Amino acid sequence: MTTSDTMHGAAVDFDVAICGAGPVGQALALLLVKRGMDGKRIALIDAKSIDQAMQDARSIALSFGSKQLLASAGAWPVTATEIRQIHVSRRGHFGRTLIDCQEYDLPALGYVARYGQLVAPLHAALQHTSVAVKRPLQVAAINETKDRVTLNLADTTTITAGIVVQAEGGTFNDQAEKSRRHDYGQTAVISHITASVPLPQRAFERFTEQGPLALLPQEDGYALVWCVRPEYAEQLLALSDAAFKHALQCAFGDRLGQILSASKRFAYPLGLNAQPHATARTVTIGNAAQTLHPVAGQGLNLGLRDAAVLARLLAEGPLPPLTTEAAAGLLQQFLKQRASDRSSTIRLTDGMARVFAGSADGSLPQALLGAGLGALDLIKPAKKMLAEQMMFGWR
Repeated sequence: MTTSDTMHGAAVDFDVAICGAGPVGQALALLLVKRGMDGKRIALIDAKSIDQAMQDARSIALSFGSKQLLASAGAWPVTATEIRQIHVSRRGHFGRTLIDCQEYDLPALGYVARYGQLVAPLHAALQHTSVAVKRPLQVAAINETKDRVTLNLADTTTITAGIVVQAEGGTFNDQAEKSRRHDYGQTAVISHITASVPLPQRAFERFTEQGPLALLPQEDGYALVWCVRPEYAEQLLALSDAAFKHALQCAFGDRLGQILSASKRFAYPLGLNAQPHATARTVTIGNAAQTLHPVAGQGLNLGLRDAAVLARLLAEGPLPPLTTEAAAGLLQQFLKQRASDRSSTIRLTDGMARVFAGSADGSLPQALLGAGLGALDLIKPAKKMLAEQMMFGWR
């Protein structure tokens, strides 16, 4: 893609400005360059420094499809642990299924990485481009007119762009309310644990009476994401390490033997907050468009698919600078092309979260979900659809 900033009207500093240099924003910038856009015409802005981002130890679940997207952006390999099997079950009830990468002729179903390990290769790849990375620098205001979008930055400078992409979503409790919003009345408790009988490359999604409990293989142990009611989360945070390990053992069972250790615990509230949005010259992607419950680990993967589709449409579209009509048409086309994947992923995560967040243990909805898990091993096409949704999204 080439550009001339004097062809169709007022000149702008950048063809595309991306607000948010997390994995989704960085991937979008790299994919635009890979598809031929001049890096000098792309601005990438984030309030955090790259050192702050790289020190973030949160655990991230990447699908196999996301690995392919990152590889196409030049940001793979990532230091990560492979997931080759996913064991899905209900604690103390009938219903389980095992998804294995060998059934789909793939080397892995997904990967588990720390946030800092994920952004490091993305940052390294950007150093080999001419993308204008502006960080740490906060966007103070965004003003859209017919011909351009003006971004007022915290250092009192301004830049203009033909299209602005909002890729900084934040967490559920920090976001403005969107049109589709639901507070699940759940809190995620996260930690890193080790066990006496680990099963290498096997992840666990275990549904308890309070919500899903995920153990994702990572380094010497497992990344824990335990979704519980807020009052119980407070109790778990206040427990001694020994008491917390005992509570986790009771909730998860002994499939991994004894829980040996648990790192410092953190917690954050969970909810659905979604409203894909575009004006004539601005568009939201990733968590800025949809924040999901972490069940099935789909949030970041959905955001990376947003980035891939938007990069393709911008690269294949008219040469910039774009007229208002051309820009609006591209962004509406993006919303249309992402609608099915977004809708199916939201339905999947929202449905499972609501069953366990809003239904009593042993209730009919929980029983039906448990029966469905058991049936998956018998109904191969349904199991394949679930696996492909988790690995690649709705295509």
